[in-house]
Amino acid sequence: MVPALIIFLVTYVLMIALPKYRAYVALASAVIFIISGILPPGSVLPSIDWNVILMIAGTMGVVALFIESKMPSRLADLIIRKMPDVRWTIIALSVFAGVISAFVDNVATVLMVAPVAVTIARKLKISPVPSVIAIAIASNLEGAATLVGDTTSILLGGHANMDFLDFIWMKGKPGMFWITQIGLLAATCILLRLFRRQTDKVDIDKITEVEDYFPSILLLGTILLLIMASFIPDSWHKPAAINGLICMSLLVIGVIYEMIRQKTADVLLRTFREVDYFTLLLLASLFVVIGGIKEAGVIDAIAKLFLKIGGGNVFLMYSLILWASVLLSAFIDNIPYVATMLPVVTSLAGFMGIEPYILYFGLLTGATLGGNLTPIGASANIAAIGILRRQGYEVKNSEYMKISVPYTLTAVTAGYVVLWLIWGIGVVPAV
Repeated sequence: MVPALIIFLVTYVLMIALPKYRAYVALASAVIFIISGILPPGSVLPSIDWNVILMIAGTMGVVALFIESKMPSRLADLIIRKMPDVRWTIIALSVFAGVISAFVDNVATVLMVAPVAVTIARKLKISPVPSVIAIAIASNLEGAATLVGDTTSILLGGHANMDFLDFIWMKGKPGMFWITQIGLLAATCILLRLFRRQTDKVDIDKITEVEDYFPSILLLGTILLLIMASFIPDSWHKPAAINGLICMSLLVIGVIYEMIRQKTADVLLRTFREVDYFTLLLLASLFVVIGGIKEAGVIDAIAKLFLKIGGGNVFLMYSLILWASVLLSAFIDNIPYVATMLPVVTSLAGFMGIEPYILYFGLLTGATLGGNLTPIGASANIAAIGILRRQGYEVKNSEYMKISVPYTLTAVTAGYVVLWLIWGIGVVPAV
């Protein structure tokens, strides 16, 4: 177990130290686990969650077509036209980004909505920094709302065998969607307070025209088919990777349609260039690494350490997982963190003799929202700051955290309390 733990720790240290190369670090670590014999060769492919990999890849491609159609820009324009001043425009854009991000990748959401905020700021001759930051942190928050909202949600869904509707309503109780909306409502109140002096008027001269509505239909079709797939009974022997197959199939349909419509094969290249292969390689490699440390008994050892600290108290364990996730996700990427912690939480719940859902949701809440605390805590934050930098605005950590810290702590605290009231009360460990 010790060699596996050392390899794992070195892997994490290198991924933190070398963020631009973390996928290659994870790949090298996976190869070491295989060559060393810690993970048998026959367990390599089964250790990779292909449903998650295919689902992410397909969704990324469909989102690329959706962005190219200019529908997000049109929706943003229509919302802005209804707003009385800058303050409410910022609030509207952040909420709009959140709604989009519940169904679209966070980075893609920022790339869609942030340019609109930059354009408005340019017209009004004000800094776009506050509004772009608000868009980024709102998109991160809502990533936890649905099965397809963020990679962390997809990871949880795959690991816990949760379907799309489980994020809405599960076992007779409100799911993560409603918890996230409560967090968004509380955090939006903070934004209203922070931007209370932004009372300049705003107007949109021209509404973005959309010539192709098929990508929008594809995105809605993805959501509807994922919901329908959740109703297929297990007795029908539905494929384990059914969600991934749905997303990839719709991507193929979308690419073929656009190739015919535009009469060029360039669509194929443009769409597949937008897929984040770096993240896919990172996830596939991490699945192998996690399979290796699980095979070596490291997962159970970490779970026992958490159990020792928490003393078997469910509330204390829930609090520890959620707030530790907030702190850690502020500095490290939440994707490898959640991928690592999911099997730990499962083992922990098994040792305690409880259903794991309160711990799962605590992990997802802390890890997804915690990335908002710092400019490096989530890819969407980095993308937003990159957009601002290209516009000539250098964002200081203090400037970013002036908005992100109160927003995040408010959202997390609201989610923390409501999650426990709904899912925690009445949970009694068997040990």
